[in-house]
Amino acid sequence: MALADVETPALLVDRALLDGNIAILAAYLQRHAPGLRLRPHAKTHKSPDLARRQVAAGAVGVCCQTVGEVEAMAAAGIADVLLSNQVADAGKAARLAMLAGSARIGACVDHPLQVALLEEAAQEAGTRLHVLVEVDVGGGRCGVATPETAAALAGMVAESPGLVFAGLQAYHGRAQHLRGFDERQAAIEEASRRAEAAAERIRARGLACDTITGAGTGSFAFEAGSGVYTELQCGSYVFMDADYALNQPDPQRAVPGFAHALTLLTTVISTPVPGRLVCDAGLKSMSLDSGPPSLALHPGLAYAGPSDEHSTLDAPPDCTLQPGDRLQLIPGHCDPTVAMHDWLVVHADGVVTELWPVARGW
Repeated sequence: MALADVETPALLVDRALLDGNIAILAAYLQRHAPGLRLRPHAKTHKSPDLARRQVAAGAVGVCCQTVGEVEAMAAAGIADVLLSNQVADAGKAARLAMLAGSARIGACVDHPLQVALLEEAAQEAGTRLHVLVEVDVGGGRCGVATPETAAALAGMVAESPGLVFAGLQAYHGRAQHLRGFDERQAAIEEASRRAEAAAERIRARGLACDTITGAGTGSFAFEAGSGVYTELQCGSYVFMDADYALNQPDPQRAVPGFAHALTLLTTVISTPVPGRLVCDAGLKSMSLDSGPPSLALHPGLAYAGPSDEHSTLDAPPDCTLQPGDRLQLIPGHCDPTVAMHDWLVVHADGVVTELWPVARGW
């Protein structure tokens, strides 16, 4: 069908821009960090179709943030899936262990109770789980605080028959949205130092620590050049939301930029007075946790505010938009926006080419 006939609000993916983003990152790593693995974060898109596209372009697998996402990716044939998160109940541990019979399934720990839960589940299922110790490298969320704790936990994993010690999870989430290029670089230098200290303490116990995984769209160039990280978990690069676009770029332009491949198609439903437009995409269609959507594709318009099913826009006096006209908004935060939709509408040259289901998982 023609893109103009798609009912709104609808989440659009520009196929050419998406494939371009995937190719840009793959080419950068091949040129600057050959041998470094890419494990894109599927929490961004929640799409097995897109994950398969990333694997075909060289990714070793994907990472996910919920057990449901892991199940969706494994069911779609993604053979290597990491839960870059902790589980703290037996039910979720059992679900992961069951999946490990048909795919390489990993999970993170930062407490002995999590190790015990995963070991019991793996023993019950007759499978083996690949377990990474998460280190807090500056994000202030999950992760052990000291190299000594990391080493002790790694030893506990290695001594568990149903588990394989697989390395370190070292993701600095806060660094992704530090606006200044230099401050992001400084944050990742500190993260690399903490990750390396934990890895050295683990190796001193006689354990291999061959995987140190982390990084994101805002910082991947620093991890790639650190000499510490072996695997990158960039996610939002495939879509590139409005929030990431606020980050200061590399002043030397050696780090590539990415295109806005994801937009929210919305219809103008009301022009009640001059200077005001109302469209049919509101809080139930897009997340505003990282700020309002960008109207960069529609110069002259400004975002005034949302309600459940509406967004109000300020328009110049000479605006000619009328009810029925279409707009494309660039979401402020792509990950939670995708989670509000059932489909990604893939398009090229004004025509819908594919519909990719959003596999939220539970």
